[in-house]
Amino acid sequence: MTGFLHDTWEDTLGGATALLDALWERRALLVSGKGGVGKTTLTAALARAAVAAGRRVLLAEVEVGSDEQDSPSTLGALVGAPRVSGPAVREVSPGLSFVRLSPVEGQRLFLQDVLPLRVMAEAAMRTRALRRFLEAAPALREMGVLFQMLHLVRRTRPDGSPQYPLCILDLPATGHALAIASLPDALLSVMPGGPIGRSVREGLSLLRDPRLTGALLVTLPEPLPVSETLELATAIQRHRIPIAAGVLNRMPDNPFSPDGRAAVERLLGEHGPHLGQRALGRLDRAREAQARLAGNLPAPLLTLPELSVTGPELVARLATHLARPTVHPASPPRSERTGASS
Repeated sequence: MTGFLHDTWEDTLGGATALLDALWERRALLVSGKGGVGKTTLTAALARAAVAAGRRVLLAEVEVGSDEQDSPSTLGALVGAPRVSGPAVREVSPGLSFVRLSPVEGQRLFLQDVLPLRVMAEAAMRTRALRRFLEAAPALREMGVLFQMLHLVRRTRPDGSPQYPLCILDLPATGHALAIASLPDALLSVMPGGPIGRSVREGLSLLRDPRLTGALLVTLPEPLPVSETLELATAIQRHRIPIAAGVLNRMPDNPFSPDGRAAVERLLGEHGPHLGQRALGRLDRAREAQARLAGNLPAPLLTLPELSVTGPELVARLATHLARPTVHPASPPRSERTGASS
């Protein structure tokens, strides 16, 4: 176990505040993780916390299929976004807007940029053969999402400042995060020049600059999710996407001091098996998972508590907690670690 863990948020409040301030200063945060880890709820909470910190935020989710365009948005519902179809940006509350990123909308915007007249782009997108081609090529679907995100990041206010200084993107699945990460290199290998090449290079300048973009990897304090998160971190680093932080969600509360824990174990030993032993075992596994993640993730680790509420109330509670989070520093290289066991 490494020597970099702390039990209370007060121990690392200064570092946690600095980490969050650094997150809010980026232009894009990409939230990724396996299904079931609370990724979408956390994305909504991050948006609320950033707005509370004084940032103007564009909260975005990615449509995986064209059939999702008219379906309800789980992320939108968590922040109270109006249920509307289409890719238009909707203001949810002062400082917070919401949008659904669509491959088709991104492709349409791209054609508007490269064709001399907007009407030509609209006509091209109505062509069945072109639509089928764009939908059948996975790289072009990902390019559409990337281009729409770039289009929104480029928007400015009358004074020249960004209309959306911070975009927080809820990626639908781990595989999608890797697809977006690998997209620029794949497209540049076959189309190094022209308008596509220029757009891809602009996307690279956004995605790979740690001052502008950061990935947040969400997981649970359990062995398998932690293993998957460390594998995802390795894959994302391979594509040079900066990892801003890991987020350990639903960490069970540890109510025991060392003496209190010893007293409980003595009681359980004297009176035989008890349901409390299962709870203690779960707590031990969670702390082991936390130590493993903090010791191997190449980024600071935010820890969020396990709460009994759900939906928008959970979003509000987590956003409040993010104002005073628990954070563990990034682990140094293995050769520099002290107090670590194999």
